[in-house]
Amino acid sequence: MRIGELSARTGTPRRLLRYYEEQGLIVPDRCANGYRSYDERYVDRVLQIRGLLDAGLPTRIIKQILPCLDKPRTIYFPDATPEMIATLERERDRMTERIACLTRNRDAIAEYLDAVRGHARPDTAREPAMAS
Repeated sequence: MRIGELSARTGTPRRLLRYYEEQGLIVPDRCANGYRSYDERYVDRVLQIRGLLDAGLPTRIIKQILPCLDKPRTIYFPDATPEMIATLERERDRMTERIACLTRNRDAIAEYLDAVRGHARPDTAREPAMAS
């Protein structure tokens, strides 16, 4: 598929896909005319990248852990430094805290909705328009 289709299927702007390529996060094939060509696996890969970026991971860390997200998983880091491990541990802990916060907020909204729905009267759901 070409970049436009990948963009549409992932909801990722073309410019951002080119940035992912510059960062080495995705490596498309090139057609004879120079156009980028992406196979089906890039749909999931781009979604993984976006999720990791949304979680706050920098692209340099994402580039290092992307091979671990492939199936079957082959985890092999001959160059894993203590600093990289510490960074990943911090990011994991930060994500765990964010998940807990999001869960609390989701539960609070659900509780609010339950309360509002429990007190709403069906006959007042639609107020009649006032006559002029």
